Amino acid sequence: MTIHIYVRASTKDQDAERALDSLKEFAITIQDNVKEYVENESGTKLDRPVLNKLLDKAENGDTLLVESVDRLSRLKQDEFEVLKGRIKDKGLKLVVADLPTTHVLLNTDDTITSSILNLVNNLLIDLLATMARLDNEKRIERIKQGLERSGYKPTGKKADTDKHDRIRELNNKGLTKEEIAKAVGCGVATVYRVLKDDKSV
Repeated sequence: MTIHIYVRASTKDQDAERALDSLKEFAITIQDNVKEYVENESGTKLDRPVLNKLLDKAENGDTLLVESVDRLSRLKQDEFEVLKGRIKDKGLKLVVADLPTTHVLLNTDDTITSSILNLVNNLLIDLLATMARLDNEKRIERIKQGLERSGYKPTGKKADTDKHDRIRELNNKGLTKEEIAKAVGCGVATVYRVLKDDKSV
């Protein structure tokens, strides 16, 4: 059995290695065979190169050790389900350093105890992941409100009026949406959107 330590920070400014020493100390008390994975990526991304590498290399019965649930995920619920599915499919035990109920899984062979603990841990991990995601969403909202109060107004993407005029012109000539998209060099969805906007005006 191998313990795979996963440490994540969202930016280069945050030192992802700050938690590594304490996790290594914790891991070595259980198992000598320890591998470390350090990543500087946002927890809101499902596709993370280092995490993907860990999941590819890990084997059935191995342990995935993280400092806290928010270091593993700030994903939306459906994406978190995908990540949990990948961990489960690999047959990994998920151990969270700041969630002591998960530590017991490392030392129990009793299937009934394991089943009960898995159920409790899954509920706790789901709850903590939801709290991490909500915390992230609140932070984004506070930043947005701060920018609004300061008078900053995001301009957004400006419409390509020449392209839109050409779409209308070709539509009036009776071309199909697909032909218009090809002639103008845009997606069919853009053609539909421009013509739909015209109808709603």
